[in-house]
Amino acid sequence: MGFVAIILVIGLLQLLHLQLLRLELPERSHRGLPWALAALHLPLVVYAAVRFLAPGEVPLPGAFRFLARLGFYFQALTFLHLCLAMAAEGLWRLSRHPEPEPEAEKAGVDPSRRAFLRTAAVAGVGAAATLGYGGAREAYGDPEITRQQLFFPDLPPGLDGLRLVQLSDLHAGPLVGLSLLRRWRELAEREHPELLLFTGDFVDSRADELGPFLEAFHGFRPRLGTFAVLGNHDYFDDPRPIWRDLARAGITSLENRAALVQRNGGFLALIGLQDPMARNGRFMHKVFGPGPRPNRAIRGVPDAAFRLCLNHRPSEWAAARETGARLTLSGHTHGGQINLIPGVNSARLLGPYTEGLYRQDQDLLYVSRGLGVVGLPMRIQAPPELVLIELRRELTPSPAPTPPRR
Repeated sequence: MGFVAIILVIGLLQLLHLQLLRLELPERSHRGLPWALAALHLPLVVYAAVRFLAPGEVPLPGAFRFLARLGFYFQALTFLHLCLAMAAEGLWRLSRHPEPEPEAEKAGVDPSRRAFLRTAAVAGVGAAATLGYGGAREAYGDPEITRQQLFFPDLPPGLDGLRLVQLSDLHAGPLVGLSLLRRWRELAEREHPELLLFTGDFVDSRADELGPFLEAFHGFRPRLGTFAVLGNHDYFDDPRPIWRDLARAGITSLENRAALVQRNGGFLALIGLQDPMARNGRFMHKVFGPGPRPNRAIRGVPDAAFRLCLNHRPSEWAAARETGARLTLSGHTHGGQINLIPGVNSARLLGPYTEGLYRQDQDLLYVSRGLGVVGLPMRIQAPPELVLIELRRELTPSPAPTPPRR
């Protein structure tokens, strides 16, 4: 069903695009346009068929996957082109409204309309190129390092001052390579964390994309360990190789389970919730877990332990709070990744928690914008983020002394 929907969307977009291109381009190019569009999209259609109908079973050459990605980018350009054309058509009609339409122009295409649309298309492509260049620089530049001191009155004294680094949404794959992963590792290591925590989406879509991540982070061993949960993209393919390779690299996956960390006599319970994608089976036609199960995740966790939950999707914060977690770390939103309207975060489509720190009663949620990109190789008004958190014990202030009675 998903594959059929993709083909219908591609077909409809390109049918509309073909009509627009015939209007904008010289007539001598019209005969070859359908063939050019078909050739451009054939790798994308074949790739979608393999991913949906035989996931993980038919290997595709890297060059073929690259061509499929170009076809995907062309879809984005097509959508932008059509939107610009509709806007240009409206402006042209407004500008011509007072003038009667000549009879000669009714039979064919008004040359002024064709020229106006062509100019709008050139201007739009130029604007898109400029925006894309700026977005790529933002996406592939150094991430912002967010340093947070979070205070909890019930933090065990032994955990006071604990430093942890959260990395999220790396998306190792076609758009995120080894050099970028190494840079993120270098910046994280400079912060000297005692704990390294990953909140999902290690890979873009395939388990075999994990290799560069493992190479980049090899030997990075914080004193108290490295822990992780998988994200929805890690379930686009069979996640079992990811679990296996993370374990071999010394990274503990917490899928509906907890790990206990001791520091100076204080206990920290790291609780992980499984992403709902595990039970979806949309891509693999298989189920790899039940999704988030708070009660299962906290089995054996002592009451005295301070609880921190790793939960890829901030929309699942309610489930995380069921574990008794005073602090929840999430990612998933990319901070919207591409925010074209100033002050408007496109991640609002995913829920109310888009980026940064949130409080509900005494519990806190931090949503990281993550490091990588998905779909398009750009970020706009959503720079990548590396999060350093220091847990502090907030002492209850002593009551004011009572003045002596006279």
